[in-house]
Amino acid sequence: MRIRGLRTPATVFLAAGLLISGCSAGSSTADASMAALPRATPEKLSPYYGQKLNWRECGVPGFECSTMKAPLDYAKPDGPDIKLAVSRKKATGPGKRLGSLLVNPGGPGGSAIGYLQSYAALGYPEEIRAQYDMAAVDPRGVARSEPVTCLNGKQMDAYTQTDITPDDQAETAELSDSFKNFAKGCEKHSAEMLPHVSTVETARDMDILRAALGDEKLSYVGASYGTFLGATYAGLYPDRVGRLVLDGAMDPSLPARRMNRDQTEGFETAFQSFAKDCVGRSDCPLGTESEEDAGKRLKSLFGDLDRTPIPAGDSDGRKLGEALATTGVIAAMYDEAAWPQLRTALTAAIKEKDGAGLLALSDSYYERDGDGTYANLMFANAAVNCLDLPPAFNTAAEVKKSLPDFEKASPVFGEGLAWASLNCAYWPVKATGESHRIEAEGAAPIVVVGTTRDPATPYRWAESLADQLSSGKLLTYEGDGHTAYGRGSKCVDSAINEYLLKGKAPEDGKRCSQG
Repeated sequence: MRIRGLRTPATVFLAAGLLISGCSAGSSTADASMAALPRATPEKLSPYYGQKLNWRECGVPGFECSTMKAPLDYAKPDGPDIKLAVSRKKATGPGKRLGSLLVNPGGPGGSAIGYLQSYAALGYPEEIRAQYDMAAVDPRGVARSEPVTCLNGKQMDAYTQTDITPDDQAETAELSDSFKNFAKGCEKHSAEMLPHVSTVETARDMDILRAALGDEKLSYVGASYGTFLGATYAGLYPDRVGRLVLDGAMDPSLPARRMNRDQTEGFETAFQSFAKDCVGRSDCPLGTESEEDAGKRLKSLFGDLDRTPIPAGDSDGRKLGEALATTGVIAAMYDEAAWPQLRTALTAAIKEKDGAGLLALSDSYYERDGDGTYANLMFANAAVNCLDLPPAFNTAAEVKKSLPDFEKASPVFGEGLAWASLNCAYWPVKATGESHRIEAEGAAPIVVVGTTRDPATPYRWAESLADQLSSGKLLTYEGDGHTAYGRGSKCVDSAINEYLLKGKAPEDGKRCSQG
């Protein structure tokens, strides 16, 4: 599931989503619990914790940039370094400065610096920006921080167009080969980095940055996968937790096959919400009868495109097939502000045999530029997830056996999302992580935010994470879309703002709606 957020006028560059690729089968809750690291800084890490950041202008008015060093391998801190890109926008005042507020939009693979400079340090409430230095670090392997590289633009075009619902043995082999070629490309271009881009290592990098910024404790807003990163930090360093907001929460205790199925169900829930809105309109391209009929019509469109792709007005000659169309629809599920764009795109595809609209949505999801180049989002996404957990499926036969369960979770998306879960089976580096509970005993209150109809991080994940964390406080947004902060609910925004500014966490179980 190559899942990430969508740039829309409403979200600017809201939360990236996530791809989950985890352990094969097993119970729904892990027995293991993350253990905190020793409070004392190991002597061999002291040079990293004592480094001074050399701030400079970086071409974006009001922002400073720097480079931070971290060990490539924390087990060998006297070995090679990696360089991580850091940016900040200093507090604008007036009022008491509260230190640094680190932000991460998720992914994994989303550029935290891009999010900071395009949205967070400009669009967060004025009072937050007045009292915090807004800061971000691109995680190891991401964007400006020694990025993982796998395929060139033409190779990625082929990869993203591979049939994700194979009908026979030949198509199954072709899909498996696409995952193998992707993995081989990553190994060829980024072999040194691949074993060292785990979430645990990135969380440890954040603690070095906390020290370099001069903060005693970490204040942080993480969205989507950024919640897993923030929760991991809390599990490793509970005594250094300041004010943590985890918005669109992941559940680290679930085996990934269960997580993949949960996400599949989440996208079905989001689609049903879109369909309900659509069929109430006279111009709905999926009909005006019922949500069930709308789903059947969309599934029929995917089948037609699987057999016969349609023109998309693409200068590189790409046509819209089932794979790209599915990605385009999924991209629009992240934010109800994209629903009008999706209706227009579906109308063009169904009535005019014009795939340009859905192709544009798919390209935004993959971060494909007009010149045919891709950002490294999807490369880093796979690298992190395939290292954090063992593969969800090891063979095509395992996927086939699970198809009924995935199709029950989503008649529209289930088959494709089940096959997409095979991607880590061929990864060149063995996973170093496992599913586990995160309790963070002794941490200050942590706000966990869940949206009831979130497609990428289902609401029950937020409930579970808030329950696991010893100091978790669940804040619920009753609405659509991925994540909640800054998306139109004054109730949500006020609760989070008061927490960040005054340290007063909302009452556990507080519920909010839009407006």
